[in-house]
Amino acid sequence: MVPLLLVLLLALLLFGAGFAIKILWWVAIVVLVLWLLGFVARSTGAGGRRGRWYRW
Repeated sequence: MVPLLLVLLLALLLFGAGFAIKILWWVAIVVLVLWLLGFVARSTGAGGRRGRWYRW
């Protein structure tokens, strides 16, 4: 009985990790798209120069 429970627990852990990794890939893709759009949509500053779209 204990080995069966351990196998089920391992399967649940692997399924959870796979789901979390898939969600993280989608989050990374969304952040990359927003980052690339920031370069396209940045405004022009004084003197016609394009400034940074972020404030660091």
